[in-house]
Amino acid sequence: MMDILQDLTVWTILSWLLQGAVVFVISTFIFDVVHWALHKWAKSSNPMLRMFSGWHNVHHKFLDEKMNINPQWVKANFWAHLVPEFGTSVFGTVIFYAFFHWLPVTVILVIHVWMFIGRIKEEGIDYNHMAMDRVGGQRGFFGVDPNYHALHHIHPDQYYSSYVNVFDLVFGTNCKIKKRRFLVTGANGAFGSAMVKRLEKMGAIVETAKSGVDYGPDDYERMREKLERTDVLVLAHGAKSEDCWNANYHSFIAMIDMFTEIGKGRLTAPEVWALGSEIELHGDFGQDELKDYCVTKRAFAAHALGYYKSDALHYRHIVPSAFTSAMGKGMMSAETAVSIAMFFIKRGFTYVPVTLTTLAYWNYFRFLFQKPSATPPSTDSAVPAA
Repeated sequence: MMDILQDLTVWTILSWLLQGAVVFVISTFIFDVVHWALHKWAKSSNPMLRMFSGWHNVHHKFLDEKMNINPQWVKANFWAHLVPEFGTSVFGTVIFYAFFHWLPVTVILVIHVWMFIGRIKEEGIDYNHMAMDRVGGQRGFFGVDPNYHALHHIHPDQYYSSYVNVFDLVFGTNCKIKKRRFLVTGANGAFGSAMVKRLEKMGAIVETAKSGVDYGPDDYERMREKLERTDVLVLAHGAKSEDCWNANYHSFIAMIDMFTEIGKGRLTAPEVWALGSEIELHGDFGQDELKDYCVTKRAFAAHALGYYKSDALHYRHIVPSAFTSAMGKGMMSAETAVSIAMFFIKRGFTYVPVTLTTLAYWNYFRFLFQKPSATPPSTDSAVPAA
């Protein structure tokens, strides 16, 4: 050991740190693959695979879909889940003795042993496995936190990542769509109609809300009944010239605030997808006809930053390049814009760049560090549907 310490250089230390990180990520990823397979084997024609799947199902009885710990399953959870998880992680670690220096591999092995001992002491209740009255809207992206893993117990066919979000990021298992209830505004518009079709194809239960029928300026109470049976609110309406403040700002905030209030007693925070625009970054380029559109979109983006950081809801800000719609010709079709958006949403992105110009990527930094907007005018007229 003294010889190792004497030969240490900065590059050696950095190399070992990198090796350790790779070992931990891959060893946990191997378990996540097995984890996914155990769920898929529940419907296998092979009785042995169904048996293995049944063992894992004990873990979901231990911490059920209502996020309750059931003490009668503590011992079974130890043998059916904790031991196999530990064994898989150890296997995924020791194979790296053939490729990396022994020291970083051993450190990761010790970490797995230490975590396993901790779970034994706590009878399976750890950082990501505890009873919860409320799953907040803020959740980990690269690292798995309690809110993130809770969603796997509520939706067992999604959110498979255990410690590092590699599996869900790669395979798009980071958002529950099938059988969830969606309410989409602007469904007569290009993006909204394309979103409705895509969600229905993915097995979602979709309702729509129309301006003048389900809501109007300062009249959103008519939305309450639909919002009460909604899991995800998708705001896809808007306007470029006529009554921009109502269409692009006031209506978005009114619906989000009502939906958040309705969902405050639910086990999981309500989820909102709101349609922004790249114009939040680049402005109107001196085009007078887009001035109001630019100002209102920027004003909502400034307000939306509060939703983005709030634990009371799970907010996604979709920022597309111009797409072809009744508002004009764009660089992509609405169907393409929705396809790109869903690619990112299924991988857990809350800021969703839908771009051919790359401006939406740069806009991310403006979105995070923007200044508060000026107080906008009050509502005074109807909100356009599309």
